[in-house]
Amino acid sequence: MSRKRLRVGLILTLCLASALAGLVSSAAAQTTWVVPRTPEGRPDLQGNWTNETLTPLQRPRGQGPTLTPEQVNRIEQGQTGWTAVVCFYGAGTCNDRITLIEAVDFHVATVNGEPRSSLVTNPPDGRVPPMTDEALAAIEARGRVNTSGVGMLAEGPEQLSLFVRCITRGVPGMMMPSIYNNGLQIVQGPGNVAIQKEMIHETRVIPTESRPALGDTLTSWLGDTRGRWEGDTLVVETRNFNGRSPYRGSSENLVLTERFTRVGETVLEYQFTMNDPTIWTSPWTGMFRFDKDDEQYELVEYACHEGNYGMTNILSGARANERAAESSR
Repeated sequence: MSRKRLRVGLILTLCLASALAGLVSSAAAQTTWVVPRTPEGRPDLQGNWTNETLTPLQRPRGQGPTLTPEQVNRIEQGQTGWTAVVCFYGAGTCNDRITLIEAVDFHVATVNGEPRSSLVTNPPDGRVPPMTDEALAAIEARGRVNTSGVGMLAEGPEQLSLFVRCITRGVPGMMMPSIYNNGLQIVQGPGNVAIQKEMIHETRVIPTESRPALGDTLTSWLGDTRGRWEGDTLVVETRNFNGRSPYRGSSENLVLTERFTRVGETVLEYQFTMNDPTIWTSPWTGMFRFDKDDEQYELVEYACHEGNYGMTNILSGARANERAAESSR
C-alpha cells in the first residue's frame, strides 16, 4: 500500500472516529439530567412531593444494610408482616393493626440506588445510638408517666399528645413518613423557602439569606431555622427548640441539620442529622427520598376533626371514671 493511500485511510478513520464521538457526546448530552433552577439561579425544589415508604427508621436486628430484590418484592407486594400499629388515643390499647401496602402505594426507601433496610444511615448499624445516662435517669424519674398520649387514659387535655391535640408533630417529626397525609409542598422565593406538610398543615418558612441569630432564651415549637445553599443542596440548621415537641426524646438542646438535594426530575433526597448530646451518646443521621407528583397529588385540608371529637369522648370518659370512683367510696 502506498503512503498516499495509507494517509488517506488514516484521515478517513480519524474523521469517522471524530464523528462517532460527536454522536455519542450529543446523545449523552440529551440524556444527562440538569438541575432546574429558579429565576434567582438556585436549584428549583418546588412542587408537590410525597414520601410513602415501608422502610422502618431502625434496622431490624440481624438484617444487613441493604435488601435483596426478593425481599423488596415481598415487602412491596404485601407478602410480609410489616404492619403499622393504629392506636385509639386514650382507649388504653394499641392492638389494631393495618397492613401498610393495603392503604397506599408504599415503596422501600433507596439510598444511592440501593434498597435500604432502615432510614437511619449512620451509625453503620442502622440504629439510633444509646441514650446518655442523664437521659435514662430522667426517664426513670418520670416513672410510668406516658407523655405521648398513647396507651393511657387521659384525665385532661394536657395528657394527650401534641399530635392528637393538632398542635404540631415537631421537626423532624413532621418530615417523617407515616401511614397517610404524606404530602409536602415546597415554594421558593428570593431569600426564603417555604415547606408545608399535609399532616397538621404545618408550614416552615426557612430564610436562606444571612440574618442575625436569635438569643438563646427565645425558643419555639419548631425552633429557630436558618438555611444556606451548598452547591445544589439546601442545608437547613435548626436550634432553639422549646423542648415540648421532641422527636424520639430529643430535648431543647437539639441541633437539627437537614439537607435537601434534588437528584432527579422526580426525586428529592432528604437527609437529617440529630445532634443532642444530652440525650444520645453520639449524633445520628437518617435519609430517604420524596417523590414528585404534581399531576395527581395535591395537599388536602387537614381539619383534625378526629382529634376534636376524640378529645371530647376521652375526657367525658375520664369524668365518668371519676364519678364512679367517688360513688364507690
